[in-house]
This record gives sequence, structure tokens and C-alpha cells, in this order.
Amino acid sequence: MRAHAKKVEYDEIFNITKFNPLADWSSDQVWDFIRKHRIPYNPLHDSNYPSIGCEPCTKQILEGDDLRSGRWEGNKKTECGLHFDKN
Repeated sequence: MRAHAKKVEYDEIFNITKFNPLADWSSDQVWDFIRKHRIPYNPLHDSNYPSIGCEPCTKQILEGDDLRSGRWEGNKKTECGLHFDKN
């Protein structure tokens, strides 16, 4: 579950509205839904990559690591460049 995400929120930095339909779901709820409905998923999840972004921003985590520790290691980033300015 994302700590501060709301179902609908406005991002002032990127001037966009974000929709987060699973914001209040736990990781277990997401994986239960994936298994129950046989939804395809990235196989990296089966190799300790719980948070997947672009190749340079994603690394495998070790047992006991925070689930988001595999993203942006050594950077102060929180987004991976998915947002862009239309101007």
C-alpha cells in the first residue's frame, strides 16, 4: 500500500491528475487478485524485483529489504520520468 497515495490526486509538479485505483490495496490483496484472475505479470517479480521501473533504476532486493529499496538506489528520485511537460 502506498503510504500517502489517494484514489484521485492532483500533482502540482507535473500539472496532472493521477488516478490510483489500487491505492488502498495491500500487496497481498494485489497478488491474490492476480492469482485468482490469472493476470499476466512481469516475471522479474518472482526473482525479488518487487518494484519494477526502467532498467537503470531497478535492482533486485535481498530478503528483509524494504520492498521499494530496489528503485533509484543512490538517487534522490521518486519518479522515473513517466511524467512529462506537454509544453
